[in-house]
Amino acid sequence: MRKTDALTILGILCGVAAITLAINMGGNLRMFINLPSVLITVVGSFSAVMVHFGIEELKNVFAVTAHAFKARQWQPLELIGLLTELARKARREGLLALEDDIERLDDAFFQKGLRMVVDAIDPEVIREVLETDMEYTEERHELGQRVYRVWAGLAPAFGMIGTLIGLIQMLAKLNDPSALGPGMAVALITTFYGSIMANLLFTPLAGKLALRGEQEMLMRRLILEGLISIQAGMNPRILEEKLKSFIPPRARAVPVTERRTGAAEEVRRAAF
Repeated sequence: MRKTDALTILGILCGVAAITLAINMGGNLRMFINLPSVLITVVGSFSAVMVHFGIEELKNVFAVTAHAFKARQWQPLELIGLLTELARKARREGLLALEDDIERLDDAFFQKGLRMVVDAIDPEVIREVLETDMEYTEERHELGQRVYRVWAGLAPAFGMIGTLIGLIQMLAKLNDPSALGPGMAVALITTFYGSIMANLLFTPLAGKLALRGEQEMLMRRLILEGLISIQAGMNPRILEEKLKSFIPPRARAVPVTERRTGAAEEVRRAAF
């Protein structure tokens, strides 16, 4: 299950509000609305992005972008608690008893790994399959980040193109004072739009997607190591300590055993 990340939305809204308020305090907001500038910076820079990437890459970006605004509802300790519970069940009833838990998970990666454990697949094969899955998932995430980083670099560049267009238009009509204003507006506002797009939207979105990717890789690494250890028959307490080594010391303050009741079942139902 995913939950809307209010911080991402709040950050964008606060940035827009601060810029809008500053403009209103010093002049008229309508002065900063210019259609030619929008065409040059937004449409122009996106056109360059289309040249840079293929259709499949761009289609994938829209799906990946949702990760910046919706975060998985999971906590490392809760995931460790679930894996510890599975280890206890496997020691009591055998690995085949975990088959009932497969369908209770909504996470495809977890399901795939647990199914291979139940089917008694060789541990090295399980590791290879899951690590390959992680590798290609990480590549898809990095592609989304790369698109936004490229766009962040192109937006200010097209702002400068708009500045040159505005200056050319202005210089071409020096004998017409009424044309100087619109030309100067395009010259300056395009640079303004390009800077806003790069620094308030695209660069921060790339950073948030990178953070989401790191969080998901941590989750999957915990699942991978947990499942391999469960198949090997590792003592649940040893498994718990092993998995806790993946998270910062301050996040280990509450023992997983105290969080088992409710937490593991919630993770099992909500599945991250």
